[in-house]
Amino acid sequence: MIHRLAHLLLLVALLGGWELACHLVPLPELVLPRPGRVAAVLAEELASGRLLRHLAVTAGEMVMGLAAGATFALPVGALLAESPALRRLAHPYLVASQVVPKLALAPLFLLWFGFGMRSIIVITALVCFFPLLENTVTGLGRVDASRLELFRMLRATRWQTLLRLRLPAGLPVILAGFRVAVVLALVGAVVGEFIMGREGLGAAVMAAQGMMDTALMFALLLAIAALGSAAYHGALLAERLILSERFDP
Repeated sequence: MIHRLAHLLLLVALLGGWELACHLVPLPELVLPRPGRVAAVLAEELASGRLLRHLAVTAGEMVMGLAAGATFALPVGALLAESPALRRLAHPYLVASQVVPKLALAPLFLLWFGFGMRSIIVITALVCFFPLLENTVTGLGRVDASRLELFRMLRATRWQTLLRLRLPAGLPVILAGFRVAVVLALVGAVVGEFIMGREGLGAAVMAAQGMMDTALMFALLLAIAALGSAAYHGALLAERLILSERFDP
């Protein structure tokens, strides 16, 4: 309760400081609109349904990109965790593939997948892939040596060891990586929409920039922040539920 009150007070202080700055500093609304104006534009966009449509598009791209990234990252991470030799061989190339900015790949994605949702989903999946992969490899490697030796003495297969020992032991680390990937998925979806989107919050921000509507840009940024916060806290709640189910007696 105290933490929630502190968060509310901080929000009020930030909004008050923003409003005060708009009164004290003679900046045009094009540069810094007042919070009341941003709130009015946000309410107007919600009432018209435009904002909800863009939110739905971005959320869909985010979920599909995250699912695609996880579909590849989790099994590849498990494979690399099981084979140190393969990990040493593949890891430099995986790192090299991640240091290339995804925006630099946008022209190729446009040629390969076309303009629109498919290219954005691919970018989002690539953004999510590496943190999920790294956390999967790290998590599956966090196994107590004595327990691993016990499984070997019991002649457990690699599959049994993975499912009954490595995966439960590494689950907290893997879920932490998933939580990070959820936030990165939104970043990938919005950045992809900046370049290749017809709809979505990122495309709407670019349209507002073209119209020089700063209040609308602020309203859209608030919507992006709200979507990201909701997704993060949803992932955090799911993580707590999974871990409580796993570790409760």
